[in-house]
Amino acid sequence: MKLPNGYGSVYKLSGKRRNPWCARLTVGWTFDQVKGKSYPVYKFLGYYPKRQDALNALADYHRDPWDLDRESVTFAEIFDLWSSERFPDGSCGGYGSAYKICEPLHRMKVRDIKLHHLQECLDQSGKHTPMLKTTKILLGLMWDYCVKHEILPPDKRTMIKYLDVSKAGNPNKITRTVFTKEELDQLWDLQEDERIQIVLFLIYTGLRVSELYNLKMEDLHLQDRFFSMKKSKTEAGVRDVPICEKIVPIIQHWSEKGTVFLFTNRQGNQLKDRTFRNIIWEPVIDQLKMNHLPHDTRHTTVSLLTKAGVDDRIIKQIVGHKGTGVTQQVYTHIDLQTKLQAINKI
Repeated sequence: MKLPNGYGSVYKLSGKRRNPWCARLTVGWTFDQVKGKSYPVYKFLGYYPKRQDALNALADYHRDPWDLDRESVTFAEIFDLWSSERFPDGSCGGYGSAYKICEPLHRMKVRDIKLHHLQECLDQSGKHTPMLKTTKILLGLMWDYCVKHEILPPDKRTMIKYLDVSKAGNPNKITRTVFTKEELDQLWDLQEDERIQIVLFLIYTGLRVSELYNLKMEDLHLQDRFFSMKKSKTEAGVRDVPICEKIVPIIQHWSEKGTVFLFTNRQGNQLKDRTFRNIIWEPVIDQLKMNHLPHDTRHTTVSLLTKAGVDDRIIKQIVGHKGTGVTQQVYTHIDLQTKLQAINKI
């Protein structure tokens, strides 16, 4: 019988062995820059004489996953288990950026983390006060989880309240960096890579990453060169988006998969934030030695359209920005043909 996704696996080793059956779990992914592929990182629970023994070990682990390693469990492992329990859909509940701020702690054992380690992460993050408050909330939730599972004693939870979030490193501005022509050429040279196809799609449509996740095949009108964005974080984001001729082959490739959502994970299911960042975005950026955030793709779209001389009102309707005046907000409507002519200039 097939085990549930994310549950783990058991398999039999070759040769004559006293304990030939192995139980393991996938705890992450690593990217091989030479081969250009991502590979799973496994955690091995042990080796057993019978298959049923290995299955029992998996079951025991999921009943209490900290029985084996309460002393050595890391910050990253706590976040993965906590977020999986709190957000079964894999969305991270908007805490992904806060988790990234704590990157210096990811490999540290939770029991070794002191107040000064947490404070240094906040002080050196360069983030504004609202993000620092979100990070403090995340840490409190994770420490609650540790107390609940007896990984930390209850008194350790109290140290979170002493974190100072008043020292905002950059309260006024988040620096956005557009992709240069040389970087765009690099991406096009590797366009056969499906991960890079998704990055190119974002750059040449101006979609928000959250909009990418929600794009369904039924919203695609490839023959007419547009797709309907029916769900967005803003009212202006609900729009018809023109399809640049450059990315038509990319969309054709993904549309032939026959899935509900246009862009999917390896199992053909809807993309989630954790998969996008850990399996797609960060490996691509690391592989090409670039320094970009996902929102830089959207910033690049606006920059390319501006350089091509496209009217600001048209740009706003392509990327889903709200107009600044009453005329733009209420009376101005740009037809699809005009938007198609504009997007094909980049």
